[in-house]
Amino acid sequence: MICKLGLLSMRHLVAISLGLALASVAAPALADTKAGVDAWAKGEYEKAIKEWRPLAIKGDADAQFNLGQAYKMGRGIAPDLEQARQWYAKAAAQGHVQAEDNLGLVMFQTGNRAGAIPYIEKSANRGDPRAQYILGTAMFNGDLVAKDWPRAYALMTRASASGLPAASKAMAQMDQHIPVAERQQGLALARDMESAAARPQIASAPAATPAPVARPVTPPIRQAELPPSTVPGATYDTRPVAAPPPPKAVAPAKPVAQPKPVAATPVSTTSGKGWRIQLGAFGDQSRARALWSSVEGQVSALSSLTPYLVQAGTVTRLQGGNLTSKAAAEKMCGQVRAAGNACLVVAP
Repeated sequence: MICKLGLLSMRHLVAISLGLALASVAAPALADTKAGVDAWAKGEYEKAIKEWRPLAIKGDADAQFNLGQAYKMGRGIAPDLEQARQWYAKAAAQGHVQAEDNLGLVMFQTGNRAGAIPYIEKSANRGDPRAQYILGTAMFNGDLVAKDWPRAYALMTRASASGLPAASKAMAQMDQHIPVAERQQGLALARDMESAAARPQIASAPAATPAPVARPVTPPIRQAELPPSTVPGATYDTRPVAAPPPPKAVAPAKPVAQPKPVAATPVSTTSGKGWRIQLGAFGDQSRARALWSSVEGQVSALSSLTPYLVQAGTVTRLQGGNLTSKAAAEKMCGQVRAAGNACLVVAP
């Protein structure tokens, strides 16, 4: 059984680590703001707060954001999430993007999940992997937002590609419930997000656009703890300063039957070996191998093909060949689609 992906079943909220340290400054608004940043970098936290507080009270957005960080982390002052939220909100109201990102996460952490969602959505659209993870979780479970499995898979793909381990684990759970066709839709949407962000991380691969698929009710996923991350475009360089909490104990995974071995092949060998069919693209080769075994059990004609794992950047494409003509490839794809799976024809 899969646990609920925290948004979390919307009943139990896990701590979201937002511990960010202020180190260097880029084009500060006022000299005293930079003086506070310099003091912070030296570990003189109380001095930094004394520099920032009067500026924050006067309305300086950078100082307000920094003061929110100090309250969130409890450096030079007692930790106080409500004070952190208030200072983030003041800076966000003036257009401070990083303050807006952290405001949504603090609101979510302190229990105002419904109020946090608009900020989380904006942060996710800007490419913040923590926000993409939370929003993807919500869309998978249908909590606070409408259930949307292709978009949930796309957001989790982007968060995973950014290096968020919790997102990679959530994708493995999603793969057990989201049909192949909808995962393909999600990968296509993730590539659109990638292009918009101008941060290439996901290799291009064509995907079919199937009709809506009816699916059984599935148990939700529990959201794992989010690590801190650097937010692009922030005024200050941010990096984690506290050791992460120890990992939670988990029950050992049950042994599973090994899928039929799939021959691996370099990307460059896709030409000159006849026509192929492509069943999907995955971030994990084991999922590609498992899919081949599953579809081969549904379509006996696949046993006459040679399976290939074609690596393209961070994505592994699952293909079968070698077919003598385009017509033969289209006929094979027709049998695969008739069994309820996605299939594309790949030219030699």
